[in-house]
Amino acid sequence: MPNITLSVDEETYRAARIYAAQQNATVSGVVRQFLRSLATAQTPTVRSRNLFAALDQAGTFSASDRLSRDEVHAR
Repeated sequence: MPNITLSVDEETYRAARIYAAQQNATVSGVVRQFLRSLATAQTPTVRSRNLFAALDQAGTFSASDRLSRDEVHAR
C-alpha cells in the first residue's frame, strides 16, 4: 500500500487526533476513509465518460458482426 506524507499545522493535527480518537480510529484511518470516499464518489462519473467516449469511437456495431480470431487479437 503506498504511503502519503502531508504536513498540517499543530492545531489541525491535534483536532484530527481528537476526532480520530472519538471515532475509535487512527488519523491515518480517518484520512484513508476520506480519500476512499472521494475516489468512490468520482468513479461512476469517470466510468460514464470513458464508456461514452468508447461508444462514440466504436461507430456502428451489430451483434451479428463477427471478428476473426486474428482481428480480435490484433495489436
